[in-house]
Amino acid sequence: MHTETTDRDAGSYQALALQTACHAVNACASRAEARERMMAGIERVERQIRASKAFIGPDLKLVVAPEYFLTGYPLGDSIPAWADKAAIAPGGEEYRRLGELCRATGVYFSGNAYETDEHFPGLYFQTSFILDDSGRVILRYRRLVSLYAPTPHDVWERYLAVYGLDAVFPVADTPLGRLACVASEEILYPEIARSLALRGAEVILHASSEVASPRLTPKDIAKRARAYENAAFVVSANTATILGVDIPSASTDGLSKVVDYRGEVLAEAAAGESMAANATIDIAALRRHRRKPGMGNMLSRQRLELFAATYAGSVYPPGTMLGPDGALALPERSHFGRVQASAIEALLDRGIIHE
Repeated sequence: MHTETTDRDAGSYQALALQTACHAVNACASRAEARERMMAGIERVERQIRASKAFIGPDLKLVVAPEYFLTGYPLGDSIPAWADKAAIAPGGEEYRRLGELCRATGVYFSGNAYETDEHFPGLYFQTSFILDDSGRVILRYRRLVSLYAPTPHDVWERYLAVYGLDAVFPVADTPLGRLACVASEEILYPEIARSLALRGAEVILHASSEVASPRLTPKDIAKRARAYENAAFVVSANTATILGVDIPSASTDGLSKVVDYRGEVLAEAAAGESMAANATIDIAALRRHRRKPGMGNMLSRQRLELFAATYAGSVYPPGTMLGPDGALALPERSHFGRVQASAIEALLDRGIIHE
């Protein structure tokens, strides 16, 4: 999804990677109970944004929430069961309430949720979204790489027929700069962030729920790498514990951060619910950097034709949730493991990896 183009210089503003706790819906006995918990989560986040803005200042214009911040992730639920319990509808009540949050607090808000789609009944997609300060959804990005959940790539030809390629890699042109989203472990895949940068993305909003450590983790390294190689800001929000499931609650806690276009960490949160990861997003400085010739201008030095043949083949096959006639299949979650195993076998056969 693209918004209208604006030529206004965004200048600078404050962005917050809101490190907030996730109250999981896995143990909810009914869909209604799950929805009630999700709405309570929105209320809690609104209060935290109001309090954070009072401390940070009125120039707080952008807030990023963690991955699946309203629900947690499925543990043992079938795909249709999780779609019914935890996935929200585009234009549904949860989005309406989030729109109210944006209008009340005067911020752009980016979050991540499981979302249904009328074109793919029984499925859900993990969706990162952005609402502007009027409460309008201006961007919807569906996670493309996942190990246990459906993605647009799993229904590829049908998804492209419905939405087109621009909806796969959306960038929103806003007064805060050109905004895009990357979900969770996708920060580890340089091709996704590069595809967004080549469509103009200047600020990458990263909703995550990741294992934190005092040592550098793969995702933490990747945040800095994606920022530097694409000359983009990265605003990365991690959960501050996941409550209501048996996994130790603080396993995913900490490391929310703001990284600038030089790969420098501007602000970072320790463990616990926190507004510490807030920093200035200077879009004017980023644009000056991108226009300046030199070794550090990575975007201008891309020789994309060199890599076209390498990327022409498939490793993980597309459309594995579509039948020969294009009909949608709803497999068990074990389906994804079998597809990955077949991809590994194909890599062995092609001599890319070895016994």
